[in-house]
Amino acid sequence: MPFFLSAQNNYQQAEEYFKQENFSKAKPVFENHLKKHPGDKKTREYLGDIAGYAKNWDIAVAYYEALVNEEETNANYNFKYGGALGMKALSISRLRAVSYIGDIKHHLERAAKLEPKHIEARWALVEFYIQLPSIIGGSEKKAIDYANELGTISKVDGYLANGYIAEYTDRSKDAERFYKKAIEVGGSPHTYEKLSGLYEKNNQPKEALKTTAESLKKHKRNQLNYQIGKISAQYNLEPEYGIECLSQYLADYSIKDGVPKDWAYYRLAQIYKNLGKKEIALTWINKALADRNDFDEARKEKSLILAL
Repeated sequence: MPFFLSAQNNYQQAEEYFKQENFSKAKPVFENHLKKHPGDKKTREYLGDIAGYAKNWDIAVAYYEALVNEEETNANYNFKYGGALGMKALSISRLRAVSYIGDIKHHLERAAKLEPKHIEARWALVEFYIQLPSIIGGSEKKAIDYANELGTISKVDGYLANGYIAEYTDRSKDAERFYKKAIEVGGSPHTYEKLSGLYEKNNQPKEALKTTAESLKKHKRNQLNYQIGKISAQYNLEPEYGIECLSQYLADYSIKDGVPKDWAYYRLAQIYKNLGKKEIALTWINKALADRNDFDEARKEKSLILAL
């Protein structure tokens, strides 16, 4: 009994590690458990997921394929198998990838059919049909159909999917309209990010800055302080606001914010360079290089600052 409880506790701890994306600690526990219980589907799914996170697509495909073969009507297994096949297809030559298309389509569509509210499968199908050339099965109409299906499950996802399709096909006005609707209905940080990214892509930095500022006001996410600073630096817009946001980013920084401090130093140097304040710009760019001496972008920026 004590041995059983210890093994059970270890497994539960591994599941916690998995949720925290600490896969290096979770993986050996799952592998050891699988040796003793080779038929355990949940453990094999965990190991397939870990392989997927590591982009070991052959291993992920092997785990998911076995699970699908054992349980053909499991929507999630079909979705993960089709998705892993799709990612593997992206990692090989186009000629070889063509042979995967039929299986990818089959398993993603099967997942969507088996689970009428499976959002991830429908998103995968939107991307599959819009990115695939029409000569080998791509279809904007089918992508829109799945985007509209998403809309019946989640209005926000429906608007985002239709915005994605419009953006992919260079219909920027339609994309803008859909992303704005997604903000109206949901207003998550992701909806603002999609609209801001569209504006940046279409060389509308003022609109991108305004959108990101609105998101910061609503969500108070520190990463948005960096994003505002980046736009300010790149497009020489509202420098004082950019400095304020980057300073706040550094003051509140944690590793969860995603962008390392050296990039914030780099952006501050850019803003001060734009203002013609050479010495302050040099202070910040040197700080970036002190954090990371192989920071190529910072080295190039320093040359520009020295040329002032």
